[in-house]
Amino acid sequence: MHPSIFSQRIQALRSAMAIRAIDACVILSSDPHLSEYLPERWQGRQWLSGFDGSAGTLLVTADFSGLWTDSRYWEQAGNALAGTGIEVMRAGAPDVPPPAGWLADTLPAGSRVNIDGKVLAVQAHRQWQKTLTDAGIALDCSVDVLDDIWASRPSAPHAPVYEHLPPYACRERAGNLKAVRAAMAEHGAQWHLLSTLDDIAWLLNLRGADVPHNPVFLSYLLIGPDSAQLFIACGKVDAALMQRLEHDGVQTLPYEQAASVLACLPEDQTLLVDPARSTLASLQAAAFVGKAEAINPSQLLKSRKNAAEIEHVRRTMEQDGAALCEFFAWFESTLGRERITELTVDEQITAARARRPNFVTTSFDTIAAFGPNGAMPHYRATEGAHAVIEGDGLLLIDSGGQYLGGTTDITRVVPVGQLGDDEKRDYTAVLKGMIALSQAVFPRGTASPLLDAIARMPIWQTGADYGHGTGHGVGYFMNVHEGPQSIAYRATVTPHMAMEPGMITSNEPGLYRPGRWGIRIENLVVAVPAVETEFGEFLKFETLTLCPIDTRCIKVAMLTTAEREWLNAYHDEVRRRLSPLLHGDALAWLTERTAAL
Repeated sequence: MHPSIFSQRIQALRSAMAIRAIDACVILSSDPHLSEYLPERWQGRQWLSGFDGSAGTLLVTADFSGLWTDSRYWEQAGNALAGTGIEVMRAGAPDVPPPAGWLADTLPAGSRVNIDGKVLAVQAHRQWQKTLTDAGIALDCSVDVLDDIWASRPSAPHAPVYEHLPPYACRERAGNLKAVRAAMAEHGAQWHLLSTLDDIAWLLNLRGADVPHNPVFLSYLLIGPDSAQLFIACGKVDAALMQRLEHDGVQTLPYEQAASVLACLPEDQTLLVDPARSTLASLQAAAFVGKAEAINPSQLLKSRKNAAEIEHVRRTMEQDGAALCEFFAWFESTLGRERITELTVDEQITAARARRPNFVTTSFDTIAAFGPNGAMPHYRATEGAHAVIEGDGLLLIDSGGQYLGGTTDITRVVPVGQLGDDEKRDYTAVLKGMIALSQAVFPRGTASPLLDAIARMPIWQTGADYGHGTGHGVGYFMNVHEGPQSIAYRATVTPHMAMEPGMITSNEPGLYRPGRWGIRIENLVVAVPAVETEFGEFLKFETLTLCPIDTRCIKVAMLTTAEREWLNAYHDEVRRRLSPLLHGDALAWLTERTAAL
């Protein structure tokens, strides 16, 4: 779209703000379930600004509009917002205050700020409230101003819900509910409200397609002492599934009845809520019942995959790795003979996965970034802006799939044409960081952010760094990004970030040189027991991802003997497990790319 379209929409928002006596309007990247990936109805920030990154906050006043986004998107946001009049605010930069701080510093006392309370987390509301109140500014969360100006706003998605069944579903619905009720009792709660869609889908062994890439569905779940109520749009659950849910004590009610049921909870009882994963509007609906606050118990339960789930993930990684071998064999044989673009890479890699058993959908939008585009960590090629793969440079491909037996997320970087020493030096530094974390041994219960420095050290030693975290939790046929663990030293450490056996986490250090290239190498790993001594239990990582790491990009002299041995052993394992699933050109490619250094 032409930038003027977004300028006009911002002006329409200002007119609506003036009518409602609002001095500043904040549009979050959020929905009523605080999802990372949003249904179209709640993509208001993108509709207003044109920026389609997964993270960003748009702030509009009468004479200013700015979009706060983190370093992953700085360059991408600059390109998307050019000509719109919206300023890129580099969140995390030393001279850029957060949005609430900017408002407190800029608006006069007595001003009024609007944020839609239906998409604002309770915890975030408290932070906004304190900052603005201290500056004498009122915070109004009672209205969604977008409804005033977005005439063609999409309706909520209505995809059917289905059951995640054995053998891939390795836990029983009744068992999940029992475990959560036990945690509720520890907090003295008779009721527990769940708004986050991955928690609900995991608890009930259900899946859907309401949110791009995540097999979840719009709903709320209220768990009581002996039964549970699933609030979901009529028609999404068929009669047979509804009956099976009722057998396990789960009643289905219309989605819009959640607020009225919450309002009727007894005053002398207690509702367990997670302030980071519940919206202000939902808490306000439960006005009379007592409250206990703690992390959703299901966050901790689902983060620790059991032995059967991990075994399914291993088998899924074999199929995913075989699909990638087929793609790379095609890519290398076709490069230079046919026109290949970043969009072609996305099409071909998705098609290769779709040919594999139990594939459902992608786990996120594929990032295929050639040359300078790779320096934008979350770059996305579009029909209107993409690169042709030709000449010399590095091609970064970050992709993943949702399978009945697990979720995958992998990044590989491959050479196109000739590489210079600087590119190889950066690539090898990143590889050394990835290997270092792969080999880590650490006490059970170590706060996950503390592991970040292990991967960064080889990169720091070159005088470089990267702005994103090194690792995020990954679901089991569920969201590709899940908590509570996060390998990111900038993250605020909480007790729930402790590394425990069964946690699947990404290992993805990177290095980005704007205007030149970007490098990220990513495997998924699972925490497993390492050793138990008089000093306690220790964990290590088992690498789950199976796909060759391109040795043509390596400056071999930079690797230690131990690092070469790790890489050769990894490639031996990749070749052993993927060879039976391949033949012809793909098998030949695998054999060549796993040759020992």
